[in-house]
Amino acid sequence: MSGYNVLIVLVAAILLAAFSWTITPRGKHQTLIRSSVLLSITCCYLMWSITYMAQLHPLIAPRRGDVRFEEVLN
Repeated sequence: MSGYNVLIVLVAAILLAAFSWTITPRGKHQTLIRSSVLLSITCCYLMWSITYMAQLHPLIAPRRGDVRFEEVLN
């Protein structure tokens, strides 16, 4: 697990967005379809990258659940 995964997936999201931009069918709702697809790709990438980076470098260190309070005092 490294921070480079975020950049690799960013490139993949950009390529997917460019591909979806080019294959959007022409017509009355072309702008709406393009906007919806690009917004969906962007939101999915942002949600994934924020979650991934939060797990990569957590703000709060995890604690063991099997340690009991009585054992800590003795």
